[in-house]
Amino acid sequence: MATTLTHIGATGEANMVDVGDKAETTRTAIAEGHVVMRPETLGLILSGNAKKGDVLGTARIAGIMAAKRTHELVPLCHPILLTKVSVEIEPDEALPGLRVTALARVTGKTGVEMEALTAASVACLTIYDMAKAADRGMVISGIRLVEKTGGKSGDYKAAE
Repeated sequence: MATTLTHIGATGEANMVDVGDKAETTRTAIAEGHVVMRPETLGLILSGNAKKGDVLGTARIAGIMAAKRTHELVPLCHPILLTKVSVEIEPDEALPGLRVTALARVTGKTGVEMEALTAASVACLTIYDMAKAADRGMVISGIRLVEKTGGKSGDYKAAE
């Protein structure tokens, strides 16, 4: 793990990291998040009867679209040519709510952690938006990087 912040210059100014000399490698990142809601809200979503329509399908597409636009949302992120983005949404009765897992992959000179985190975040936000009429008390939490592979810094796996 780096001991300095890569996006901060010698005098404290923000800067974009120069990745020009880095090797192109396959890089993958997996991020997750979840939306906690009332059991009846979860039932409404799973039954497909939410007022705004297919919550899970819309959230999946929103997450994928968001990953592709991460560089427009997060300052200093490089635009990258993603080779794969997927968003999986699974019900979890124990929450109760929905667990979101996003995967981003690229063959390039910079990682895809921010793209995976953006996909998971926006999918969770979309779930909230589409079901808020039924449950404004939903809570989005647990957004985190679960795993990353490839690149100079090596692999990372979060503790369970």
